[in-house]
Amino acid sequence: MVHTDIQLDSSNHETSMGSTTGVVDRNELQKKRKERAEKIGKWVMPFIVFVITIWLWDYIVSSNEIPHYILPGPGLVVDTLIQDLGILFSALKVTLQITLLALAVAVIGGVGLAILFTQSKFVEISFFPYAVILQVTPIISIAPLIFIYVDNRMVGLLLCAWIVAFFPVLSNTTLGLNSVDHNLKDLFKIYEANRWQKLLHLQLPSALPYFLGGLRIAGGLALIGAVVAEYVAGTGGIGSGLAYTILEAGYRLNIPRMFAALLLIAGTGVLIFVLLSFLSHLLLHKWHESALEKET
Repeated sequence: MVHTDIQLDSSNHETSMGSTTGVVDRNELQKKRKERAEKIGKWVMPFIVFVITIWLWDYIVSSNEIPHYILPGPGLVVDTLIQDLGILFSALKVTLQITLLALAVAVIGGVGLAILFTQSKFVEISFFPYAVILQVTPIISIAPLIFIYVDNRMVGLLLCAWIVAFFPVLSNTTLGLNSVDHNLKDLFKIYEANRWQKLLHLQLPSALPYFLGGLRIAGGLALIGAVVAEYVAGTGGIGSGLAYTILEAGYRLNIPRMFAALLLIAGTGVLIFVLLSFLSHLLLHKWHESALEKET
């Protein structure tokens, strides 16, 4: 009798374990299906939205017979982009040159000043408010003054784009340098590390994710600053960027070229963001929580 009870208990335990395992397996399967659907949807859904948007655009233009000098269809915009590729690409090179130079100067200046802020609290409280003022003042209101006092047009454009891109790098890097784990700080103090050793081996690695986040923001803002500065400068001829191309096309009612130039600006902004995101992944994917793949 006792032997029979033991067998029954054993059978019940095995049944219970089997049902629990079945539930766990079912949950894991659902989780994997959800993750797979999210990975596919991340690429498919934006493409579907894009296709629907282009179809609606073309349908509205064709069904209402809207003239091309008011709203061109997507096909005409693509044709214009191909036909005027030489003009548009030359203008794109100018805008891109200003954008990348401004971003480089913003990185050098922002990181350098952030390091200076963390080394001297007095310097930070003295100068950080002016960096904030520079950021919150619209560049469209500063640009005319810059072009009055700066003779060189390229330097003026670069300065406008730099002002817009500078603050995100400075702010994020400063935050990262000040966000070091206190336990690690105490460890460096125990080993009597000097100020520069702590900066090089502790603060800078800890600030890297913050810096890269600010860099992604600054990349897009540098492009915006370059375009706005070109609008304000309003000078044509050789060496003019995409903003002047848009202005000139508007004066001539060449709306398809305007749309083609806008398409290039948007594509350039997306490309800058993608490249900076890829750089961030390369630098962080082996060690930082934001880039590590979660274990299933």
